[in-house]
Amino acid sequence: MRALLLSLMLCIIAVPALAVLPSEILKDSALEARARDISKGLRCLVCQNQSIDDSDATLARDLRVLVRERLVTGDTNDEVLEYVVSRYGDFVLLNPPFKTSTLVLWIGPFVFLFIGLIAIMFLFGKRKLGSTGAVAALSPEEQARLNSLLKGDGA
Repeated sequence: MRALLLSLMLCIIAVPALAVLPSEILKDSALEARARDISKGLRCLVCQNQSIDDSDATLARDLRVLVRERLVTGDTNDEVLEYVVSRYGDFVLLNPPFKTSTLVLWIGPFVFLFIGLIAIMFLFGKRKLGSTGAVAALSPEEQARLNSLLKGDGA
């Protein structure tokens, strides 16, 4: 029972707190839902690993307000995103588009994985058991010592 309660408490704590202030919320629920949808895809430029919807940084708040203002004036979701990207660049998008300027973001992890695999193969592939790659035979003295150890003589 205690484990269940502890698990439940940890799950509740792990849920991110939304940083949208009540004063920012639009009265029109459809516009507010669109604003939330857009905000979840925009990166907080201060936190850099949170959406502006989850961040309580001042700049994130300003971006949330900007998104809502653009929606109220009649912009579509794409127009709002284009406006924000034109001001802050593709970095503001949590899921940047695949193009030459963002190529490193998309290809970089695979390059590092490939380099890591090559390094592992190089390090572990170099291990040789002998100069010829075969196990060297024991000398007669070493074989006798091994046999006595295996029999339990310990001599």
